[in-house]
Amino acid sequence: MDVDDTQLSAGEIEALVRRIDRPIVLVGMMGVGKSSVGKRLAALLHWPFVDADDEIEEAAQMTIPEIFAAHGEPYFRDGERRVIARLIQEGAKDGVGHRVIATGGGAFVNAETRGLILERAIAVWLDSDIDTLVERTSRKENRPLLQQGDPREILSRLRDERAPHYGQAPIHIVSGNGPHSRTVTRVLQGIGQWL
Repeated sequence: MDVDDTQLSAGEIEALVRRIDRPIVLVGMMGVGKSSVGKRLAALLHWPFVDADDEIEEAAQMTIPEIFAAHGEPYFRDGERRVIARLIQEGAKDGVGHRVIATGGGAFVNAETRGLILERAIAVWLDSDIDTLVERTSRKENRPLLQQGDPREILSRLRDERAPHYGQAPIHIVSGNGPHSRTVTRVLQGIGQWL
C-alpha cells in the first residue's frame, strides 16, 4: 500500500474517524515506535490510547523483565494474549471500539492473538530498518529478549522470524528516523485506503 506524507486536514480526519468501527492495533518489532506513534495517533483521533505492555504489568503487578525472569516467555505470552483480548473486548463494549492499542513485539506472532486482532481490529504493521531498531531499543534496559546476546543480531533474527506474521496485517507502514507525525500521517492514509 503506497502512502505519501501529505498531511490530512481536520475534516479529512473527522471523516475517517466516522468510517472506523473497531480498534486500531499497532503491531511490529520492539523499538519501532508503536507506543509513541500510538499516543500521537490516539490524540489526533480523540481516542483513548492503551499500551498492552503497561496493562500486562498492571495485571501481573510485575514488570515485563520480572515476568520473564520469574515465569518465562510462554507464561508472558499467555498473559499478553489474554490482556489484548480484554482490551479489544472492552473497546467493543462501547459499540464502536474506538481506541488505539500498542502491542508488544511478539504479540502478533501468537496465532490466537493475531486471529483476534485481524478479525476484530484494524491491524497496522509498523516496520523499520535494523539500524533504527538498534538505536531506539538501546535507550531502554527493559527489553528481556535483548539481554541474551548481541542486540543487532537478536533484532535481525527476530525481525526475519516475525515478518511473515506481521505481513498478515493489512496495513504496512515504514517508520524511519523522521518525526513520528510523518508516521502517524502514513498510518491514517493507510487506514483510509484500506477501509
